[in-house]
Amino acid sequence: MKIWRDWTIFERVWLLTFTLINIYLFFAWDDTILGLITSISGMLCVVLVAKGKVSNFYFGIIQTGTYAYISYGYGLYGEVMLNALFYFPLQFVGIYLWKQHTTAIKIKGEDIQIKALTKKGWIATLTSFLIIFVLYALLLQKIGGNVVWIDSATTTLSVIAQILMLKRYTQQWLLWIAVNVLSIVLWVKALILQGGNDVSMLVMWSAFLINSIYGYYNWTKVYKKQKGEVM
Repeated sequence: MKIWRDWTIFERVWLLTFTLINIYLFFAWDDTILGLITSISGMLCVVLVAKGKVSNFYFGIIQTGTYAYISYGYGLYGEVMLNALFYFPLQFVGIYLWKQHTTAIKIKGEDIQIKALTKKGWIATLTSFLIIFVLYALLLQKIGGNVVWIDSATTTLSVIAQILMLKRYTQQWLLWIAVNVLSIVLWVKALILQGGNDVSMLVMWSAFLINSIYGYYNWTKVYKKQKGEVM
């Protein structure tokens, strides 16, 4: 099929495996249909980001909206605000920005031109993270949030990583790796402390972690090739 033409075997197997695992958990753990939709749409979104496809944002619209609703039920207010007030509207911004920077040279099917952070860019990124992280954790404490320091870390890293993604920087994936590890810890604590059957959230974040590692590998490789074509 034409739609799978520029997908590698790894990408096809990975997406199929994840989808089947989620469907299994939906029945085995009596998971919610909303959790299933969130998990699968989220996986489609991040896989397409790793491939540099503008279409990732359409699945991101679904995932961010449903995930915010689920997080609200667990008192993860940082996740709620991040997804409802930040991620969701930025999906539309992302569609516009990525379409403005498409590349005529298709490498492994990527649609966009990829960039890399300078040392100065790294310093600004890390400084911004530390300041926002502390201030936001204190805010979450005041409104009665749960697991506030991890919640703040994932939220702050996610905001910065999302901005880097919109600007098409390869190093976004290093921040996403950290976000995914912390999010797994966050949901393990939430499910243990509060109960619930949204196990698909753990599966989703575990899949995101693997995908972010692949995304960093793929974007780094494509960036070098695109840079070589320009030089």
